[in-house]
Amino acid sequence: MSLLEVSGLNAYYADSHILFDVAMRVERNEVVALLGRNGAGKSTTLKSLMGLVTPKSGKVVLDGVDLAGKKSHVIAQAGMQLVPEDRRIFGTLDVEENIILAGLTATSKWPLERIYEMFPRLKERRGSSGTDLSGGEQQMLAIARALVRDPKIILLDEPFEGLAPVIVRDLVKACRDLAAAGQTIVLVEQNLAATLALASRVYIINNGHIVHEGPAQEIKAKPDVLQRYLGV
Repeated sequence: MSLLEVSGLNAYYADSHILFDVAMRVERNEVVALLGRNGAGKSTTLKSLMGLVTPKSGKVVLDGVDLAGKKSHVIAQAGMQLVPEDRRIFGTLDVEENIILAGLTATSKWPLERIYEMFPRLKERRGSSGTDLSGGEQQMLAIARALVRDPKIILLDEPFEGLAPVIVRDLVKACRDLAAAGQTIVLVEQNLAATLALASRVYIINNGHIVHEGPAQEIKAKPDVLQRYLGV
């Protein structure tokens, strides 16, 4: 059984049908990317997995347990963590307080030193408030808050968006280190080069439908597919 198995997932915003029978699987210790144009349904898929959007129908089975329709905190306790596009840092708390707060209700958690080994910059800024961090530092903190809960799977929504190339490089390395250590990741990202450098397998979503699935290396070799669905 795959760690995550999604089938027949349908989601709506009010009366607008956004996701149509989305199906995907993620194996343990795998990095899977979900690609698509703006508005294709990528972020809605992640939000539906995490319970921020309640699916109308379908299954979201994590480690044998169907979580579809459950509240977000129940899904988090089951081992899924979402790093949202807007990061959701507590600006009035310092770096370390943000991390500690995220881990309070976790049944298993990373020690702070492990977090700081992954993100040395956060150790340097551990006493700085969230509002004083750069965009890249905030992104590191957002990922750190998810990792401190020792998740079975982490969902990254546009983690490299709007960041300087040197910061993207550091974050890609951190994600590679996580993957090498066995962390299961689902990645939504517009930066195609960074995504294909990380992911072993790729899904492409278009207008709420999964239209392609295959190894990342295969996608690189199919410029017609990239052009048709991504415009690159």
